[in-house]
Amino acid sequence: MSDPLVLFMPSGKRGRFARGTTVLEAARQLGVYVESVCGGRATCGRCQIEVQEGHFAKHKIVSSNDHISPKGAKEERYERVRGLPAGRRLSCSATIEGDLVVDVPQDVVINAQVVRKKASDRVIARNPAIRLCYVEVDEPDMHAPLGDLDRLRVALQRDWRYDRLDIDFALVGQVQAILRAGKWAVTAAIHKDRDDGPATIVALWPGLHNEAFGIACDIGSTTIAMHLVSLLSGRIAASAGAQNPQIRFGEDLMSRVSYVMMNPDGREAMTVAVRQAVNGLVDKVCAEAGAERTDILDGVFVGNPVMHHLFLGIDPTELGGAPFALAASGALAFKASEIGIAANPGARVYVLPCIAGHVGADAAAATLSEGPYRQDRMMLLVDVGTNAEIVLGNAARTVACSSPTGPAFEGAEISGGQRAAPGAIERVRIDPATLEPRFRIIGVEPWSDEPGFAEAMAAVGVTGICGSGIIEIIAGMYLAGIISEDGVIDGSLAARSPRIVENGRTFSYLLREDGPRIAVTQNDVRAIQLAKAALYAGVKLLMQKQGVSEVDTIRFAGAFGSFIDPKYAMVLGLIPDCDLAEVKAVGNAAGDGALMALLNRDHRREIEDTVRRIEKIETALEPDFQQLFVNAMALPNKADPFPKLASQVTLPPRKALAEGESGGRRGGRRR
Repeated sequence: MSDPLVLFMPSGKRGRFARGTTVLEAARQLGVYVESVCGGRATCGRCQIEVQEGHFAKHKIVSSNDHISPKGAKEERYERVRGLPAGRRLSCSATIEGDLVVDVPQDVVINAQVVRKKASDRVIARNPAIRLCYVEVDEPDMHAPLGDLDRLRVALQRDWRYDRLDIDFALVGQVQAILRAGKWAVTAAIHKDRDDGPATIVALWPGLHNEAFGIACDIGSTTIAMHLVSLLSGRIAASAGAQNPQIRFGEDLMSRVSYVMMNPDGREAMTVAVRQAVNGLVDKVCAEAGAERTDILDGVFVGNPVMHHLFLGIDPTELGGAPFALAASGALAFKASEIGIAANPGARVYVLPCIAGHVGADAAAATLSEGPYRQDRMMLLVDVGTNAEIVLGNAARTVACSSPTGPAFEGAEISGGQRAAPGAIERVRIDPATLEPRFRIIGVEPWSDEPGFAEAMAAVGVTGICGSGIIEIIAGMYLAGIISEDGVIDGSLAARSPRIVENGRTFSYLLREDGPRIAVTQNDVRAIQLAKAALYAGVKLLMQKQGVSEVDTIRFAGAFGSFIDPKYAMVLGLIPDCDLAEVKAVGNAAGDGALMALLNRDHRREIEDTVRRIEKIETALEPDFQQLFVNAMALPNKADPFPKLASQVTLPPRKALAEGESGGRRGGRRR
């Protein structure tokens, strides 16, 4: 029998280990950061893990709690004395007895992933769906036998011009007590989303109540970002982010759909997980702002179609294959309590429309934020993630598609890859003469060749390489002549540099040797080529539909896009040729779009109308996609010229090596 396969989430790192190996030791061998300060004595409790049960089809793993050793004396003592959350194990004591998918809970990780989704500082005109209305209500009169609720309606019509007013049923029985507590003066929260729709009293306070909040939330496949916003001033009171706990069920979207298909309780488990994470963020932003949950009266949520469905409790199975049918594509509105969001009992939720089967509400929100449909110039908007969402257009016409890039850009499926966290290499430069690298890591300001790096690095260590670093090192290897335009590492360079090392039938580039060893293998290069080719082929399809050979401006959206260097992205062939000055990162554009829809209901109507006019392109049905994909495997591209890039960057002369050929003698010096 082969050794059990162990997959660690959310890092995606995996390996085979002999039965009886502790989970902590397996994590250390793979470079997965699991906190342990007691030396494996089961006293600190920092090494907690959770075993995920189910059939993980993508990884060919059936994971079960039966595949890990029962609790021993040390673990039972810790649980008895200190307490251990349900489902948690101590990885220093638990041993591997079969295939496992192991989740490292983020609440016990000190050096957790950096969730880099910040709100912009743009000014948004306010016209929210929630309005606070203070009124003084006439007291009861024997000669005018009108009920307290009806006299409240009369006062709101008199002072605020609300002719038609509904009221949440839960408030009906509270109206009399609130009116008397306020001595006939009250503040009503009125929800009115559409000009031609009803207005509803959703909350009521005695006296003057002068605060109302809303939440804008972007549920990404990797991270969730939330902003708490004053609906009265438009001020962002607090922001918070967290890793999406669904990662433990699958790194990419199709893995999660597969998990639902393979496990009867899969959909419910993922829905519960994401809603718990959202409620945890509500707690965080309220604590940061000193706000009460009961002051949250409105919420706007965006996400890709799979996240959209799972958050709403909808089975995403239909999105797993053609024709990729959405359960609902239009905007949705309902009470927050209906999906378990802990806010004011009368709080409302608005979910932006989805554009197509795999172009979701997050892409709609980014489109609202950046407004290609408001431009005279041809704008390309790209949100790079496990599934790239692409929008191309101007005021005349806008088209959109998605492209399955997979998790490689986020560090998964890369030998030294990891998600963005302190210690991850995020910037890389390679000297073309010496082939020596220098790099910068998250959490440390100096570069590796600058004074102060060693001292600053000692606090966080060097743990791996994240997405932006992966893009830069592959592009840098091409610029330095280490890899050909076809992505083959030139083994003949081993005679020139100890950085080029033999790795079976292929070669690797050694970025760092000491703790942990980080090298870029031929398989790593191939994984990035496949991911970037999928994205570029999608872009080219949209350009063909628009009848253009170039774009005027490019916007990178998303947390990952914010940290991509445009030059290296273009050298890699991730995006088409464009003036580098016109390529900009726009941060969490989906979150900005959610903010716009939260603070101004006119923006809700704007994006609803825009989505109806966007033309959706299904890449799987396009006959040219395969050839465009093949061309895009080359760096930057086999067919497309990059004159604007070449005017600013010295591109190497084209040379191609057949994979498996070294381009020179094997071996050379190694280290």
